[in-house]
Amino acid sequence: MTHIIVPATSANLGPGFDSFGVAVSLYLDLEILQPASEWIITHELDGLPHDRSNLIIQTALELAPNLEPHHLKMTSEVPPARGLGSSSAAIVAGIELANFLGKLNLTADEKIQIASRIEGHPDNVMPAIVGDFVVGANVAGQVFWKQIPFPDACFVSVIPKRELKTTESRSVLPKELLFPEAVQASSIANVLLSALQQGDLTTAGKMMEADLFHEPYRATLIPEVVQLRKIAHEEKAYGTYLSGAGTTVMTVIASEYAPALVERVKNEMPDCLVHLTKVDKQGVRIVKAD
Repeated sequence: MTHIIVPATSANLGPGFDSFGVAVSLYLDLEILQPASEWIITHELDGLPHDRSNLIIQTALELAPNLEPHHLKMTSEVPPARGLGSSSAAIVAGIELANFLGKLNLTADEKIQIASRIEGHPDNVMPAIVGDFVVGANVAGQVFWKQIPFPDACFVSVIPKRELKTTESRSVLPKELLFPEAVQASSIANVLLSALQQGDLTTAGKMMEADLFHEPYRATLIPEVVQLRKIAHEEKAYGTYLSGAGTTVMTVIASEYAPALVERVKNEMPDCLVHLTKVDKQGVRIVKAD
């Protein structure tokens, strides 16, 4: 059988709003089964369609309308509406499905351009496609992007058991920033990027927590950020930030300190799911199993 594996993604990393994204080791697995008379996708997620109106199939047919229908099976570790790129993972899976079945031979850049157009911005789709840490910008309708190796570290994902739609999370953001505040917010993102390029996670963590673009406004919707940040500081973490639009809160920490943080968060924040993850370096891939 053929499997399409897509990693979850964590966007923004604090000040890199709609521009920074990193792939993490939680996965959507799309198994391509036998051809069928109509498209059908088997899964166990509430509220998602099982027919051609599913986002994965919609995306595939947008690229290749004449694809032969197949029976598909999806399993996913990426929870919906939690700031871990669930819709981006579905879009990327759909692009890869069309690329594989339709023999489109798309390049990574072509996949990123298509996915960004469908998703609306590139931060989640870029790392889902190429893996690792990716920085991108949409300029005049074209996405310019660069993949950068993320320094060795663990990501502790803390996921509250409630959804938060991106539209609701964006509704609390200001329509504009004062010029001096925008300059400061941009400079914080610049230092974060430079620190990551130099492998300086101590400085990077401080910049993750100094965001002015979105976290001060979204923190009212996700109070777990403040609680987790306090715990993480006590457990020697580099930094804690709101993943995408939330509700997931992500902490970057050295691997030797990560297990203790995981256990403490499980004890002190029992209403949250906790995952210990690492950076996925591959992005979307095809795996063939017997």
